Amino acid sequence: MNGYAADSWTDRVPVEELRARWQHLQKAMAAVGLEAAVVMQNADLYYFSGTLQSGVLYIPVEGDPLYAVRRDVCRARRESYVPSIVPFRSFRELPGIVADHGLPRVERVGMELDVLPVATFQRVSHALGDPHVEDLTPLVRSLRSVKSAWELERMRQAGRQLDESWRLATQMACEGLSDLDLAVALEGLARRRGHPGYARMRAFNGEVAMGLVLAGADGAASSFRNTPLGGAGLHPSVGFGPSGRRLRPGQPVTVDLIGFYNGYLADQTRTLALGYLDEPLCRAYEAMCQIQDLLKKSALPGVAWGQLYDDCCRLASELGYARHFMGQEGSQVSFIGHGIGLEIDEYPFIARGFRDQVLRENMTFAFEPKAVFPGQGAVGIENTFVVTAAGVEPLTLSDETLCIL
Repeated sequence: MNGYAADSWTDRVPVEELRARWQHLQKAMAAVGLEAAVVMQNADLYYFSGTLQSGVLYIPVEGDPLYAVRRDVCRARRESYVPSIVPFRSFRELPGIVADHGLPRVERVGMELDVLPVATFQRVSHALGDPHVEDLTPLVRSLRSVKSAWELERMRQAGRQLDESWRLATQMACEGLSDLDLAVALEGLARRRGHPGYARMRAFNGEVAMGLVLAGADGAASSFRNTPLGGAGLHPSVGFGPSGRRLRPGQPVTVDLIGFYNGYLADQTRTLALGYLDEPLCRAYEAMCQIQDLLKKSALPGVAWGQLYDDCCRLASELGYARHFMGQEGSQVSFIGHGIGLEIDEYPFIARGFRDQVLRENMTFAFEPKAVFPGQGAVGIENTFVVTAAGVEPLTLSDETLCIL
């Protein structure tokens, strides 16, 4: 395994880390009058329990959580430090399980209403006596947006994984190689370095692979995904990603990959070309780097997410790229950056609006200024940053120079 993932089974979320998360959530719940939280979504389950077993994590506003596990309770007990982990078969058993652990019946419950299927919500709510239910997600996303030192170390490892992949891309890229073959090689390396082969996205139908390798005009192909780049893909049933296009001299090649190490993600984009790249595309790449430089100078604790977005969009327009910035005209997205951690679309969003939310220390986000030119392709850059008191620190490491091979 070359060191990255050989001990992944021993890399449990420490009990001190879990307890801090429970206590922070309980404090936030108390502030809005919630008496209990019901957690069922995978990323949230892992965040609060340290395992990913199917079930219900019940967090009272005071005291330790209770984890009722449908499958697999033995594995949950091996992987998690939640004090009470019990088996259950039906949501109808929940009231009895809760009562058996000395927890009172509650009237105000928080649930993940952004992702929970309606049928599941109805069954759980009815089993709990149809309490008043509020959306727990804003509290959870706000809490998860600020990373601990333990989490940041795993994101740094994901950044190192990405740097290895980019170095391999610069060694392999050559005329006649397909974007698909290059993607497969980079994904294979990442898998050997601990990447599980997929990434998590909270959005409904937010299907995510290991990233994108897009050659030439495919880099400008929009897709159903809310991303600046999509790619033609191999078939309409997928609708994004590499298509098998061969690399040729003079065309931009976008290498936009997601690193994944022991639960945590990092996101990085670099651009390369074989032999040469036309001057207008080179200038566009430099403009995207200028926009990133503005972000680096401006992203401080207390700055509104939406203010950063507006300032960067203004610079893109002043540099002459309003029609090309963050997607081809008519398919442009309304963000330049997205929070990242256990999922690829966490808080904060460097996006339109969001004037009331501000950066805080140890928030992490990916910033991805990109310029898209129909018929030619895309150029741009992306890095993952952590917010510090002095500004942002990159968690991704690769050389940012436009790579001409």
